[in-house]
Amino acid sequence: MPEQTLIGAIERVTFHNEENGYCVLRVKPKGKSALVTVVGNCPAPISGEQLVASGVWHEDENYGAQFRAEEITTSEPGNLAGIERFLGSGLIEGIGPVYAKKMVTKFGAQIFDVIDNRSKQLEEIDGIGSKRRKEIKTSWQKQKNVRQIMVFLHQYGISTARAVRIYKTYGEQSIRQLRSNPYQLAHDLHGIGFKTADTIAAKLGVKPDTRARIAAGLDYVMTSAVGSGHCALPEEELIASSVELLGISADKVSDTLETEITAKRMERDTGNGNPLIFLPYLLQAERRVAERIKNLSEKPPGYPLIDVAKAMAWCEKKIGYALAPGQRNAVEAALMQRILIITGGPGVGKTTIINSVLMILRAKGVQPILCAPTGRAAKRMAESTGLEAKTIHRLLEYQSPEAGFTRNPENPLAGDLFIIDEASMIDLPLMAALLSALPENAHLVMIGDVDQLPSVGPGSILSDLIESGGVPVARLNEIFRQAAESRIIGAAHDINSGKLPVEFATAAEPSPNSDFFFIERGDPESAASTIVRLLREHIPGKFGLDPVHDVQVLTPMHRGSLGTQSLNRRLQDALNPANEATFEIERFGSCYRTGDRVIQLRNNYDKEVFNGDIGSIAEIATDPGSITVRFDDGRIADYEPGELDELAPAFAITVHKSQGSEFPCVVLPVAMQQFVLLQRNLLYTAITRGRRLVILVGEKKAATLAMKNIDTKGRYRGLLNRLRNLE
Repeated sequence: MPEQTLIGAIERVTFHNEENGYCVLRVKPKGKSALVTVVGNCPAPISGEQLVASGVWHEDENYGAQFRAEEITTSEPGNLAGIERFLGSGLIEGIGPVYAKKMVTKFGAQIFDVIDNRSKQLEEIDGIGSKRRKEIKTSWQKQKNVRQIMVFLHQYGISTARAVRIYKTYGEQSIRQLRSNPYQLAHDLHGIGFKTADTIAAKLGVKPDTRARIAAGLDYVMTSAVGSGHCALPEEELIASSVELLGISADKVSDTLETEITAKRMERDTGNGNPLIFLPYLLQAERRVAERIKNLSEKPPGYPLIDVAKAMAWCEKKIGYALAPGQRNAVEAALMQRILIITGGPGVGKTTIINSVLMILRAKGVQPILCAPTGRAAKRMAESTGLEAKTIHRLLEYQSPEAGFTRNPENPLAGDLFIIDEASMIDLPLMAALLSALPENAHLVMIGDVDQLPSVGPGSILSDLIESGGVPVARLNEIFRQAAESRIIGAAHDINSGKLPVEFATAAEPSPNSDFFFIERGDPESAASTIVRLLREHIPGKFGLDPVHDVQVLTPMHRGSLGTQSLNRRLQDALNPANEATFEIERFGSCYRTGDRVIQLRNNYDKEVFNGDIGSIAEIATDPGSITVRFDDGRIADYEPGELDELAPAFAITVHKSQGSEFPCVVLPVAMQQFVLLQRNLLYTAITRGRRLVILVGEKKAATLAMKNIDTKGRYRGLLNRLRNLE
């Protein structure tokens, strides 16, 4: 079929993936009234822009006729309606739909010239004063500069959103920087990795075997490994992966690796026998953790004199009941050790132990400091103890990625006993920072469930400390009577011990008063439909839970019909559909509406919101465009449209993102579609996130596979060996 050219105006951006530029556009062709669908790649399409696309028509079996574009170019709109949509799109700071209409009504097609050359005239419009006029002028000029850079970047597949980031980082030197060293982008800009930089470099004529490219490839392989939880890579694996990535000889990769090691950009460690290659900050962190743990474990406790037997009797009298033997042993160990790990599953009494330890030691004048890796875990810790609890980042007074923590060996924390909850979530860099900031006479108690998923960041801190044998450990196994009545807790312990819960038996009829259910569905589509009905109808009707604020859908993956992306779209339409009273905004491939649940994807210290924080969209303002999110702990943060890549819909989130959280109700799809990620600790972690109700939907075969699949590969690291070999 011969290639055709389509010219028209973009009426609506139905879908746009900021990562690769793929978009679905509704376009009004020139001279026609009916809208057509255009699919293809465009850096940042905006409603109202003029479009020229070359491609072919295709009849899609699901969506009908589509124009599949090989190339799409856009330009400022030429008609008044298009100009109004363009200006009101949120592209220019200080202008939303209301002001866009006023500006076009006043100046018509001359508005672009007015902004460029006669911006003072904008103050003739009601509501635009000197401040807003200057804001519009500055934003317009910046946008023009960015678009010039975008023209250069477009041929290399970089989106407008990333062009903005490049411009903010390098300013007027952006194009010069790209030409001189495109691989620097991967270091300096979030969201641009080696592969994008390598594409640019190739088109700029950089040879495949240049040292800069090989060094960037090595760094990419290492950084990717760290992103998967590894602290290091075996040297042979690093070289092999780099050879596969770069398509060059192993000798050249080895030579460049030696150069990187000499320059201290990577380090070789032979403590495990086989050489491991580390990024320097992670090797230093492992050594710091091992050294500090050794110092703590060798010291006797520094508490005031305590008669343990009398203290235990006094504590039990105060709380009104006798502690179980395992709980009693754990409390005694906390009073007699400088460092202690308390580990166990749900319902084994960890909270009772901590409250007992705090009761006794506070009576002796000991100053406790409570912290946890996430805000949600810290809040729960404060509620259960009645004392202040902070996130570890707040405790250490984090400043910025460049400045790091205010609290450090030169400016240590103040306190006698440091208690860390949800310790399985702590990664290596954070643990190193915390241990480094402890005062010389500190005591440390770590509480966590070692059978849950390990930290998202690099390392396996809790399991390494336990496995090393060098740290006292109190293991709790007894499920207390009240907790044992919960099928959530019973099912979690069943799965953790390799036993399929009774609810999965074909003939099993769960009690109507149960808090744990399995609904069998034979295929992903029926499972997804069932999940939507559960949240829209059954759970609110039978259990009285709010489907938006009380119910959390957890899933192992992002893609597929049971992944976060698909489920979020379906749940949004079911629970918070578009209507005349609901404002919405589309950015980075997602549509956001007032009332939507959203999750923060990375730490933002300026807004004081952190990776994994969940909240709801309280307001969407259109003049100028912004979104206000009220997080579950009451904090409020505002986002400009260009910042929405920090957020994602959160009707459904991954199990990994749920760590450290509890929800009144958890709904979890389990399907063979997810088989690559199905593991026992993932299923166990998901179930233990539910407080009042847990419902699994899907295939019994998939649940059985997950229960039997124990991750034995582990993470590449040297900490366990360092802890074992310390003298």
